Amino acid sequence: MAKEIKQGEQQQSLFGKMNYQLMLAGVALIVIGFLLMMGGSSDPNRFAPEEVYSFRRITLAPIVILLGLAVEVYAIMRKPKQ
Repeated sequence: MAKEIKQGEQQQSLFGKMNYQLMLAGVALIVIGFLLMMGGSSDPNRFAPEEVYSFRRITLAPIVILLGLAVEVYAIMRKPKQ
């Protein structure tokens, strides 16, 4: 049988407030990374290697995405303060 929760007890959340804030920051970094990788508007009928292979798309965007994923892992593993 399942344990019954007493009326006076509150159910404790799995993550703390700081964990959720870090998770939101990680998601924001991931979204920023994908936006950087996506780039701006360009003519789809013309191939421009300087746009496709730019520093922003090849180097900066993947680093920002990996930082966002690292923040997510930290936010999940961080023990909430009680």
